[in-house]
Amino acid sequence: MGKILWEEPFCAESSNCFRLGTDAEGNAYIAVAGREDVYLTDSREALATMIRDIKAGKADHLLRRP
Repeated sequence: MGKILWEEPFCAESSNCFRLGTDAEGNAYIAVAGREDVYLTDSREALATMIRDIKAGKADHLLRRP
């Protein structure tokens, strides 16, 4: 694993901040802002696919309250 280059945090209502990062080896990372030492990692293509799917509404069911 190379050095992770973190983007600025994405925050909802000044809380629940997440950060996306990448490294030179083609890996992508997602972490809670301030806890970048604990992250989820996969390929950049997998991250791009996840973002496209979320934008297309494929995760909208997770936003519904019971």
